[in-house]
Amino acid sequence: MHTDSIVSTHNLSKRYNNVWRVHKVNLYVKQGEIYGFLGPNGAGKSTSLKMLLGLTKPTDGRVTIFGRELHSHRSSILSQIGSLIESPSYYGHLTGLENMRVMQRLRGVPDANIKEALQIVRLEDQKHKKVEQYSLGMKQRLGVAMALLAFPKLLVLDEPTNGLDPAGIGEIRELIKSLPGRYGMTVLLSSHLLSEIDQMATSVGIINDGELLFQGKMEVLRAKGQSSISMKTLDNSAAEKLLLTRGYMPMNRKGRLHFEKLNDEQISHANQIIVESGIPVVRIEEHQKSLEDIFLELTGKERSL
Repeated sequence: MHTDSIVSTHNLSKRYNNVWRVHKVNLYVKQGEIYGFLGPNGAGKSTSLKMLLGLTKPTDGRVTIFGRELHSHRSSILSQIGSLIESPSYYGHLTGLENMRVMQRLRGVPDANIKEALQIVRLEDQKHKKVEQYSLGMKQRLGVAMALLAFPKLLVLDEPTNGLDPAGIGEIRELIKSLPGRYGMTVLLSSHLLSEIDQMATSVGIINDGELLFQGKMEVLRAKGQSSISMKTLDNSAAEKLLLTRGYMPMNRKGRLHFEKLNDEQISHANQIIVESGIPVVRIEEHQKSLEDIFLELTGKERSL
């Protein structure tokens, strides 16, 4: 278990009707980072987050937050966490401010927190309007304000941009990105939108069918998208045999020779070898894997975001 993690799980598992919805998941979330929990709908994201918050009891495994096990220190741990799971909970017949005051009594925080939280999500001018009259984006921002009310050490957000228009998505994205720097918060958010995680997260965990497939820094994931070179000649078989004798390791597939980790000088040299042997080179292309390509490789081509 990582001792520098603010959140860690050990073999966290949940079974429903003899089906593992989450199976032996080991999450490590470090202080001050934005951790993106990425996966298709139904992958096990919400179930995992509910177990982190004590809303669902694990079938197996354990949860450690702030260095203490959740089952032994539930109240003190949860008092330092803000969360928005699945969709905001609010009273539609009350105003935004009145909803915040209800949460204030539950969290025991001063009036100044309400004012600041509403300012952060830019709802201070709409606080006297009934929530049933709010747009979807405003309701989502109110849910985030409620989660921020106690200015927690850890903020857990489940699909915070779900159902929002592009402008609303941008607002929530910029808000989340500002929280670690402005308030020292650690943010754990789930999403099925790869583009959103790419633009917000510093670390990522990819889950599919309840299994954690990748976990690490975003730059490590992006590094998996290193470029490759493909070369098409008029006799790929002969070119492949020739290059193998000269120390190159091309893969002959789909009518092209594919090379990994070649620099410009090596590409030029390989081309020269083939041309000087009398085999015409028709095309040389560079291919860069996108994050979507990497995700599909990890989860299988039949599943996508």
